[in-house]
Amino acid sequence: MIVIDNIGELFVPGAPGAPIRNDCEIRSLHGAYVRVDGGLIVDYGTGSPPPGDGDTIDARGGLVVPGLIDSHTHLVFAGTREDEFAMRCAGKSYLEIAQAGGGIQRTVAAVRAASLDELVELALPRLARMLSYGVTTVEVKSGYGLNVADEIKMLEAVRALSELQPIELVATYLAAHTLPTEYRQRRDAYVDLVVSDELLGRVASEGLAEFCDVFCEESAFTVDESRRVLAKGKEHGLRPKIHADQITQMGASRLAAEVGAVTAEHLEHLDDGGMAALAEAEVIAGVIPGCSFYLGVAQAPARRLLEHKIPIAVSTDYNPGSSVVESLPLVLSIACTQAKMTPSEALIGATVNAAAALDRGSRLGRIEVGMQADLVLLDATSVDQWLYQVGRNTVTTVVKKGRVVHG
Repeated sequence: MIVIDNIGELFVPGAPGAPIRNDCEIRSLHGAYVRVDGGLIVDYGTGSPPPGDGDTIDARGGLVVPGLIDSHTHLVFAGTREDEFAMRCAGKSYLEIAQAGGGIQRTVAAVRAASLDELVELALPRLARMLSYGVTTVEVKSGYGLNVADEIKMLEAVRALSELQPIELVATYLAAHTLPTEYRQRRDAYVDLVVSDELLGRVASEGLAEFCDVFCEESAFTVDESRRVLAKGKEHGLRPKIHADQITQMGASRLAAEVGAVTAEHLEHLDDGGMAALAEAEVIAGVIPGCSFYLGVAQAPARRLLEHKIPIAVSTDYNPGSSVVESLPLVLSIACTQAKMTPSEALIGATVNAAAALDRGSRLGRIEVGMQADLVLLDATSVDQWLYQVGRNTVTTVVKKGRVVHG
């Protein structure tokens, strides 16, 4: 038994099970406690906790929130691309850098050259830093292998990492990230490989991923190609996600609605028709404020999404090219300052709605009796004060499955 006492503000959002479409369902308790046993939340309330055995953690009048969930990352990779960062600062665009031989293909070459053990060793300190920011669950995509051996290697790295550190990892198959160089003149052949039994079938049969994603973009895969990949993924039991409307508008968000995607992610160029389609199909909008910040481009229309009652998940998109940002709290502050979300709306995007985006809403993302005890204690008196202090790490203690894993 663990008792967290003397909580200044306890963030208790909504009822378990469903994503939240606005901040009307959010409530906070003041002068509160939480009791944890067997890895689960067994009680919470205001005032003094009931007497009983167990260790007590003094929250010192600070804020306690659910464990943060980063629902979109490309965490497993090798190599760095700081020269591209400098090129971008000098005015080059994402597409110009890719056309000059940079971008994803450079990371693909580095990942192919790295061993499984090397990928794991490179990822471990990244996860440790994420944990220090209060992140307890992370989605990790493949997509830097782009062939059978190296896509499998990336997903096996995710599986290995799950056993080596406390953050819960969720794997997504993203072989349809871009066309590898050797298939530039053979698009159909590469899509055939992506959906083949040799690759997709093996990913599914070995349980290496839960979701299937595709980068639907002019520089990557067409709507028809994306539809084929996601449909085949569904046949193999992988739920669809889609990188949609990031750089251009080509109907990717409409496709997300058509195929019943769990999430449509990025959405910087979302139009009215795509927004209406997402709302009708109840697709979660994955917005990535840190990526827009990093690239210096317009943010996804978060306020309009909220006005249309489309639930928003907020993530880092941590990757070596377009969002070298490990701190989810920093991204939440950016969501407030640049995407004009309220602090509570941003936090909902990294807890309740992020859990729903990873099909974990029944046990993660909320502080409720029976939910998994993933909790973050912060040296801040409120959600507003926490995210107001942009870039300052105020995490004091992280609890995962009822066990203190940081602090």
